[in-house]
Amino acid sequence: MAPGATDEDLREALALGASTLPGVWAEPIPLNHQPKLPPFPVHALPSWLGEFTAAVAEETQTPVDMAGALALSVLATAAGGRAVVQVRGRWREPTNLFVVVALGPANRKSAVFATMTGPLYEAERMLLNAAAAPIVEAELTAKMAQEAADQAAAKAAKTEGPEKDLLVAEAIALAQAAEALTIPPRPRLLADDATPEVIATLLADQGGRLAVMSAEGGIFDIIAGRYSGTPNMEVFLKGHAGDRLRVDRRSREEYVEAPALTMGLAVQPTVLEDIGKNRGFDGRGLLARFLYSLPESLVGYRKINPDPVPEAVAARYERNVIALTLSLADWTDPAVLPLTPEADAALSAYAQQLEPQLRAKGGRLGHIGKWAGKLVGATARIAGILHLAGHLEDGYGKPISAATMKAAVEVSEYFAQHALTVFDLMGADAAQARARTLLEVLAANGWESVSRRDLFAKLSRSEFPTIADLEPAVALLEEHGYLRSQTPPRTGKRGRPPAPRYLIHPQLRETQG
Repeated sequence: MAPGATDEDLREALALGASTLPGVWAEPIPLNHQPKLPPFPVHALPSWLGEFTAAVAEETQTPVDMAGALALSVLATAAGGRAVVQVRGRWREPTNLFVVVALGPANRKSAVFATMTGPLYEAERMLLNAAAAPIVEAELTAKMAQEAADQAAAKAAKTEGPEKDLLVAEAIALAQAAEALTIPPRPRLLADDATPEVIATLLADQGGRLAVMSAEGGIFDIIAGRYSGTPNMEVFLKGHAGDRLRVDRRSREEYVEAPALTMGLAVQPTVLEDIGKNRGFDGRGLLARFLYSLPESLVGYRKINPDPVPEAVAARYERNVIALTLSLADWTDPAVLPLTPEADAALSAYAQQLEPQLRAKGGRLGHIGKWAGKLVGATARIAGILHLAGHLEDGYGKPISAATMKAAVEVSEYFAQHALTVFDLMGADAAQARARTLLEVLAANGWESVSRRDLFAKLSRSEFPTIADLEPAVALLEEHGYLRSQTPPRTGKRGRPPAPRYLIHPQLRETQG
């Protein structure tokens, strides 16, 4: 390999070129190898947002990743449910996001969280104040209408003779009119560790827009069934995808046509380890919907007297977040954000770049394919909220530019790098765990080569029930350079083709010498 080659270069060489170098073995990449992860690309954010994000990180002496990732959640709260990105044809992406930042204790998560989300609570308060008078009026009107209907019903009940039918008809009409009156819900932008049922109700009340923002990981316990005893992730799956959601009320059934649920969480890494053990999260695809950030802690290296956030920078952030939230609050049909031809070309180029990386064998993202398969869509969502943040007054009337799409691609690549490490941390990928077991068996037996049948015979049926369960682990070890698949040539006779053999890296035999 050339000097300075990256892990990805080595994986590609191992996957694509190793067969041409049968006698040469490169140093294998450890399965638990965790490369230094890139910092959040603050420069990809609009200037007013990037300046505030960097300033908050400086003042709190926290990784810029935490404020940066939460900044995306804040924008998604403001725009989610009120704007969609028109990618091409019938493909549209809503502008809500699921983001989780994992940092250990003593990293001032609560302080950063409160600072970043503060303007959303202020916007919520302003919306509530504006709605107070109409709500009181509607409540009074509904009360009077119900009283009139009750009085008409009582009068009809006491009347006899031909007049009774007219009074009954009048009472029915008044009751129907009272029932038809609706009281506007109290505006709500944010929820914390609410139950799935409460979140579904809030989504219905708020026209499909809601954000769950929390500096703790309790929401995962709630989803897993802490209170109900049964996992309930339907509202989260549909709320992310924008699929129609049905909410059963006592008096009626409601549909949320296009729910847009945003999640912004700051948790400890142990929370991710715990949810990785819950196969239901991965099996239903919930883990694949989150954008993950795993920043490096600054504890032990922090300044004692850092620079505070400049007042002008803080004021501009608060003003702009509130303005964006309020400007889209009254939209019922979402604003449609088209792409310029150049932006479409940039997104297509990124999709083309990603596609080979999704291959189960040799692909950089193949073993987290459920997550990576949603990355292009996530990129379009990120581009939409960056666009609106960059054009606060008229973003809904402009197409998304190529520069904004390229910035979104850079942010997506940041999340892709972090997702590789986070999924390893969570242990959510069964191939990773099986590959480690397989590595132990290869090292213990000291083979130079082994047939698939003989290898399978050495493995536990509880972990490897079938040959098919062996293949993903073998592919991962081959990607990391620990073995190579070798298919013997056919003999010309009829019947099954020869079973493959695996050549084992000499290093594994040396460890047993």
